[in-house]
Amino acid sequence: MKVHLLIVDPQYDFCDPNGALPVGGADKDMVRLGAMINRLRNKIDDIHVTMDSHQEVHIAHPIWWINSAGQHPNPFTLITEDDVVKGVWRATNPATQERSLKYVQTLKANKRYVLCIWPAHTIIGTPGWTIAEPVRNALSDWAKTRFKKVDFVTKGSNPFTENYSAVMADVIDDNDPSTMLNTNLLSIMASADVIPFGGEALSHCIANTIVDIANNFGEDNIKKFVLLEDCSSNVGGFEQMGKDFVVAMMKRGMKVAKSTEFLG
Repeated sequence: MKVHLLIVDPQYDFCDPNGALPVGGADKDMVRLGAMINRLRNKIDDIHVTMDSHQEVHIAHPIWWINSAGQHPNPFTLITEDDVVKGVWRATNPATQERSLKYVQTLKANKRYVLCIWPAHTIIGTPGWTIAEPVRNALSDWAKTRFKKVDFVTKGSNPFTENYSAVMADVIDDNDPSTMLNTNLLSIMASADVIPFGGEALSHCIANTIVDIANNFGEDNIKKFVLLEDCSSNVGGFEQMGKDFVVAMMKRGMKVAKSTEFLG
C-alpha cells in the first residue's frame, strides 16, 4: 500500500500564536502531525508539503487597497465587486485598478468567495514563512531515515490572485504557469493508494486543495482521501465553512481519522 502524505501550509505565521495570521489550535495540530510522521515513518512513502509564499504587495493584503480617506482596509475586511465599482475601495496603484476589478468580478462569477483581506503573512524569506518546528523536525528525520526528499510545493507568489488551493490559483493568470493546474503534483499523487491530509487552515487552504484535487482526480479516487481531523483547524470566524466542507467531501467518499489512529 502506497501512502502519500500531503501537508498544507504548516508555517509559523499560521501555526504559532504570535504569527501574522494565527489559526487557533494550529500549534497543537503541528505537534500531533509531527508525532504521526514519526510513528509512521516507515509506512509513509512520499510527503508533499505546500508553502504559502507571498510578496509584501498582494491583492489580499491591506496595502493593495485604499479608500477615499486614504486608509487601507483592516484585516478581515470583505471587498465585493460593488465595493470596487462604487469606489468604496480602489487599488492603491491606479495602474492595477482595472485588473483588480476584474479579479473580484471573476471570483463572483466563479462562485468562489468574496475577497477577504488578510494580514500580510507568509512573506517569502521571513521567519513566518518557515515550517513549524514539530513538523520540520519530523520531516527531517523522515527524509534521513528513508533517504528520500520531501516534495516542497510553493504557491501564492503571484500578487494578482489568492492561491488557497495547492494545485491551482483562485483566478488563473494566463501569463503565469504557477497559477495553473499543477498536473505534475496530481499525477504523482494519483499513484498513491491512500492520501492523508493535514495542515492549515481547514476552512480555506485545506478545503480548496482537497476539492480541487477531487475535481481533477475522478470521483472513484476520493475514497483514497483521509482528513486528519486533529491536524487541521479553522480560521476563527470561518468554522462553518470548515464544517460544510467536511460534510460535503465525506458524502463524496473522503474519510476522516485521528492522527493517533491512522494506520494504527
